[in-house]
Amino acid sequence: MTSAALAERLDGLLFFPVTAFGPGGGLDLDAFRAHVRAGVEAGAAAVFACCGTGEFHALTGEEFRACVAAAVEEAGGRVPVVAGAGYGTALAEQYARHAEEAGADGLLAMPPYLVVPGQEGLLRHYTALAAATSLDVIVYQRDNAIFTPETVVELARTPGIIGLKDGHGDLDLMQRIVTAVRTGLPGQDFLYFNGLPTAELTGLSYRAIGVRLYSSAAFCFAPEIALAFHRALDTGDDALVTKLLDGFYVPLVELRNQGRGYAVSLVKAGVRLGGLDVGEVRPPLTEPTAAHVERLAELIQRGHALLARAGAAANASASAK
Repeated sequence: MTSAALAERLDGLLFFPVTAFGPGGGLDLDAFRAHVRAGVEAGAAAVFACCGTGEFHALTGEEFRACVAAAVEEAGGRVPVVAGAGYGTALAEQYARHAEEAGADGLLAMPPYLVVPGQEGLLRHYTALAAATSLDVIVYQRDNAIFTPETVVELARTPGIIGLKDGHGDLDLMQRIVTAVRTGLPGQDFLYFNGLPTAELTGLSYRAIGVRLYSSAAFCFAPEIALAFHRALDTGDDALVTKLLDGFYVPLVELRNQGRGYAVSLVKAGVRLGGLDVGEVRPPLTEPTAAHVERLAELIQRGHALLARAGAAANASASAK
């Protein structure tokens, strides 16, 4: 697959599945397959396997390759599969090769491990990773990998690097990045993704600077709500966007902020609430409290109720015409 083909296919709601573990903590590929299959059938536009929500940090190379291969098989070519890659350059290249061998369509390049490099070092790292395989690369900006607009222009020049996912949240910086690439490389397509936790909360702001793609953690456990929000955002249904923000997403973020690591463990708890046992998170992450899981169940129920009321109101309005 060429980079243009992958870039053209990344259009819609992006699914970041959790990685399933069994009672003893080992990989549960059957549950993982069921989770990926359900997401694709629900309407995901792409599967980002073994990334942040998928506990990339906790997987061995063998587990990583097995999960990516399973995701590719379950996607069956219907949607692209992008795999995580991270750590230092040598290990990132190794994981990239695992992903390529497993049939992935691209890579999400997460920040290097621990060190805080300068711009030149970051550019060398991602250039080397892009050259390591034939896979297309999306660079993930967050934590210790924050780029100047000039560095992003150089990344965009690099063969194989097709986009930037922003998990940093500095809209001023993102606007300057978008402008720098647009003016420095006129006519070149370069993708931008909102990669903040619970990206729906900042969807309106990111769209204002031209960033339309985003990853949805809520899709893992409430796909109907996530897809309805995505459609409302796309079509300018501000009333539904506001209802879901106020009644579901903002309370969800407030709950997520109650515990460290909840951006992953709370999502996994949500998947279990939906009836699929994907196990617990691996250390060093910890499980949410029982009270917080109960609160999550209430929020999911509220979100579905909001959708039902919105649908009933829309039907009544259509009947009255």
